[in-house]
Amino acid sequence: MSEFKPDPGRAVSSPVTLPPGLAAVMAGRTVWHVNTTATGGGVAELLDSSVRLHNDSGIRARWLVLNGEAEFFTVTKRLHHRLHGGVDEVGSLGEVERKLYETTTRRQAEEVANWVGVDDICVLHDPQTLGLAPHLAARGLRVAWRCHIGTSVASGIVDETWQFLRPYLRTPEVCGFSVAEYAPPQLRQEDGKVLVLRPSIDPASRKNRPLAAPAVHELLRAIGLEPPTDGRPTRNTRGARVLQDDHLPPDAPMVIQVSRWDPLKDMAGVLEGFATYVAPVRADAHLVLAGPDPADIPDDPEGAQILHRLREAWQGLPPSTRRRVHVVTLSLTDTDTNAQVVNALQQRADVVLQKSLREGFGLTVTEAMWKGKAIVASAVGGIPAQIRDGIEGLLIRNPHDFQTFGRAVVQLLEDPALRNKMGEAARRRCASQFLIDREFLDYCTLYRRILSGHRIMEQP
Repeated sequence: MSEFKPDPGRAVSSPVTLPPGLAAVMAGRTVWHVNTTATGGGVAELLDSSVRLHNDSGIRARWLVLNGEAEFFTVTKRLHHRLHGGVDEVGSLGEVERKLYETTTRRQAEEVANWVGVDDICVLHDPQTLGLAPHLAARGLRVAWRCHIGTSVASGIVDETWQFLRPYLRTPEVCGFSVAEYAPPQLRQEDGKVLVLRPSIDPASRKNRPLAAPAVHELLRAIGLEPPTDGRPTRNTRGARVLQDDHLPPDAPMVIQVSRWDPLKDMAGVLEGFATYVAPVRADAHLVLAGPDPADIPDDPEGAQILHRLREAWQGLPPSTRRRVHVVTLSLTDTDTNAQVVNALQQRADVVLQKSLREGFGLTVTEAMWKGKAIVASAVGGIPAQIRDGIEGLLIRNPHDFQTFGRAVVQLLEDPALRNKMGEAARRRCASQFLIDREFLDYCTLYRRILSGHRIMEQP
């Protein structure tokens, strides 16, 4: 276990005025946010900005990152897929998984207890950490749990997973969910146990601040995606690897999906949909698939295999299509550089995609909204709570319907006025609902509720 300290020199949104009376009840307390990775994925990005905003706004906050064996993360990845409603090819969750989960989280709780004071608050993030809750509460600590993933579609596999987690769900005083319907029914029946806490982005971060067009193209040339201006190969100093037959022309229409290499993000489906239904219609369009280096994400054991299969699928494309598809792998060893490159990729895009099979809440969707981009996304999970079909983007009801997906992409590529209209609407909606200052005030509600014992069911 280690403490991750966000760089205080990085830009962050302006401090937020605390709700009346909260400063007094939080005086002398520290909020400890606990998760299992400092880089890679939405939770780490949220905490990087949120912890700094907490401290700047007058609430002392710190961030602990837990370690675990590969076998533990294999089990928690299964929990992740199951809570999304995905198929678990391994089978049921049994005593082997229970013992491994409890043994690891018990040890982790003992480590956390060495850091946390008796008057402090622990906010545990996602299924990897929920098992710590009973052990921390037994020491008299106040505990909340935030679940960033889930589905509102009932199924046997989701019910079985919540049953596996049920012994640990009793302990947190408040459980935060991105969408109210993600909470299991037994929690929703408890007065005030569920708090809607939607993820956000920090508009002042390197990933979301404005970039002028020359800076965008300079960054994309630096990673080797776009061609060098003088014809000489560019030395890649940005920790990225680009799989491509030819460069992305600086003026070519470009669509992009930025995601972890996770089966639920369906990068292979994006590739197939583009190759089959977009490339033949728009011979000038290019696709970029971008994600982090799997080696830099210890709690995601599937990433390397997914990326390997995607590269094989790219290799099997017809040459005329393959030269218009670019696979970008970004190192996380330098998070600032990673954020700058992702920013440039999203700014460069004409259309942003999120064709997930399941999605708790798409931060890449929110990032695209803030950048004023039109979006084509699956109508799954929390995405319909982010963008409204026909207003901020186009939603695909069935993420396996490649033809409808392709038609939506082509429609936006061929209608610049519609792209601009949707992009402007997306930025307005993001500004009003999905920025970090609003999320911080939601956290304030959580802290007040824990300390006062006052529980009122939050409305979505």
